[in-house]
Amino acid sequence: MGTTEIRVHGVADRGPEATLDRPIVSRVAGDRDAAFYRVRPGFGDPRGGAGTTLEAYRWSGLAGGTATRTFSLVLLLPFMLANTAIWMLPPGRRTQPVGKALCRLLGATLTAMYVLSIVGVAIDLVAWQCASYPRCMDGRREIAWMAGVPAEQRLALLALLPLLAIVLVWWLGGRTWQLPENSSADPEALGAGRLDNPAFWDNRGLLMRLRALHIVVATATLNLAVLTPLGSDGHRMAGDALIVASVVLLVVALTMLCLPKIEHRGGGLWSPRAVRLTGATGLVLTGVTLAYAALPRRPSTPVAALPGYESLVARLFSIQWALLVVLTVLVAARTSRRSRPALLGLAAPMMLSVAIGLAVAYSSALNYGIAEYLDRGLTPTPARPSPADVPPLAPPAAYRWAALGVSTALVVAAVVAVVARYYQRIRQRRAAEEIVRREFPEAARAAPERVRAVRDKIIGARLADRLGPLFLAAYAALNVLGLAAAGLSMRRQGPEDVARLLGGDPLATPMILVTDLGGLIIGLFALVLFGAGLFAYRSAAIRVVGVLWELATFWPRSAHPLAPPCYAERVVPDLTRRINHLTAGGDSVVLSGQSHGSVLVAATVLQLPAAARARVALLTYGTPLGRLYSRVFPAYIGPDMLREVGERLDWRWLNLWRLTDPIGGPVFGIDAAGHAAEVDRRVADPAGLLIPPGDTVPPTIRGHRFVPDADFDRTVAELVRRLRPPGTDEGPPGSPGPPVRA
Repeated sequence: MGTTEIRVHGVADRGPEATLDRPIVSRVAGDRDAAFYRVRPGFGDPRGGAGTTLEAYRWSGLAGGTATRTFSLVLLLPFMLANTAIWMLPPGRRTQPVGKALCRLLGATLTAMYVLSIVGVAIDLVAWQCASYPRCMDGRREIAWMAGVPAEQRLALLALLPLLAIVLVWWLGGRTWQLPENSSADPEALGAGRLDNPAFWDNRGLLMRLRALHIVVATATLNLAVLTPLGSDGHRMAGDALIVASVVLLVVALTMLCLPKIEHRGGGLWSPRAVRLTGATGLVLTGVTLAYAALPRRPSTPVAALPGYESLVARLFSIQWALLVVLTVLVAARTSRRSRPALLGLAAPMMLSVAIGLAVAYSSALNYGIAEYLDRGLTPTPARPSPADVPPLAPPAAYRWAALGVSTALVVAAVVAVVARYYQRIRQRRAAEEIVRREFPEAARAAPERVRAVRDKIIGARLADRLGPLFLAAYAALNVLGLAAAGLSMRRQGPEDVARLLGGDPLATPMILVTDLGGLIIGLFALVLFGAGLFAYRSAAIRVVGVLWELATFWPRSAHPLAPPCYAERVVPDLTRRINHLTAGGDSVVLSGQSHGSVLVAATVLQLPAAARARVALLTYGTPLGRLYSRVFPAYIGPDMLREVGERLDWRWLNLWRLTDPIGGPVFGIDAAGHAAEVDRRVADPAGLLIPPGDTVPPTIRGHRFVPDADFDRTVAELVRRLRPPGTDEGPPGSPGPPVRA
């Protein structure tokens, strides 16, 4: 039988036509979200340069590119980053259970922060403060109806908005790309910790448990925010009982999140019925709480911020940073330096710190924006108090610190960029020039501009590997500021209060301006991120956003159920099923993956049965497996797992990489020994510095962009020969693979 070459694209998907380099293709399997395509009969050569039957697998419909999906990704970005962090934990029997528990607790605090941000708008700003001031209500029919409603009953009515927000995330958390046919046959394999376990991509049971427990966290947070202002009314005993019940339910949910047994199937506490009952209990308790809040009470006129709300926000902010410090200490103490992990093994706490910062920043921007709208531009501050008839619509101190943190982060980013350019110009220029002259003997005859262009590409490609110390220094500085902000928030002191203590009004005034600017930048950041995510598949300039989306959504939801669904839970079974079908019919398969597609094909190899693997060879190019995944996710795609991929294929694996590629690189590196040393093959980029005969321009610098060329076809042909049984035709002589370069 023949050989089928299945090409799996990376982030830069331009359609199956571009992947196959054929103008007209037709779908042979799959649907509009993920499908296999071949050249339509009669509209081009269906075979590639190595004589294989061409087939493309397109999966980008699962990851992004549409307005609705991109908006969802931006909205759920803090949850997505928190979920990614749990996969970054270093390996170890002691580190993994405790680290996972801390990651899930931090994920739960993000859910609570999400609820508190809606509470701050609906209950604090609108129902409690604005509705008590005629000037705020004047001319606004959408809220003017609350003028004659008692404050506590306004609170109960507007609490329906946070409840609807909880229902929204409950619905979002139930989305999945997994097909019913992709369930594991092993009933005890839920939460399998290795990519070669068939149940690794089957996490619907774990997702159901996480979703139910996060609903409990969300509803308990809402209950406490509603009940705290009602503590001094005539129904004190009933209110206290509801507070105790909410706290107990919250503690139970958090405890269940920390238990390792949450990742394993079983009966009793972890049965589907018990999990659903836990979530339903939270919703019922919230219903009782809102009914209690709506009871008739003595008339009151609230003129200050919602009692207890700022304290809840400050305590949650402080708990987040305390858990982050504990996780940082745990990871730093357990990480092995001999494995050369990325960022000294602190990738998980760094990712979580970004998730927390974004969550607080989103909350801050939402509250700042609504407060600005409600008080008609008269945002109150201690240095600029509002008139007597204007409500004190000031966000909590934690939100003001978050707005200041955004401005500080921009300054830090600018400093890092300047230092990076300094590194680029001073420390790497000479080394890159030596590489260019060693790689291209014709460099002495090439135009200086051409040599500099190649040199700068090499410097840019290697720059990310050298910025680790800068990122660690920035992380340490922002961590110190975050801890200080958490402590000051507990004392209800915002940035302007500290500035006034240190320098009086001359220092407080610019601090207020910087804080307000930070709140505006947060909203602009979300809009820019949405636009970048929407066009990441269409513009090379912002393709890095697509890389981040697909890096984060590659992993199943194991820490936070509200992260966007994992596309690999559909892709890997699709590829496995297709390869099993082709090999069962007698075909051999060259599985070809570019960029993030190489991660998908490597994971697919680990899922294939032995009979299918015997007829499969692997080609990767522009792959982040060795440069990124094995260093950032060492517990799941470390060197041992990569060697396992090679061994399962009897080392029918070749990887093409370039010095100019900022994302891809060698899988095993220059220190590899044995069969692993034969996998990586470096190809020249560009093909030359001079204009070749018959052309009018010199060869382009491709960097991360791979297209089928002579090197590519020779590599595929070599893999096809390795797939042939011994004693069969070995093909035409003199067809070596691409040259191996030092």
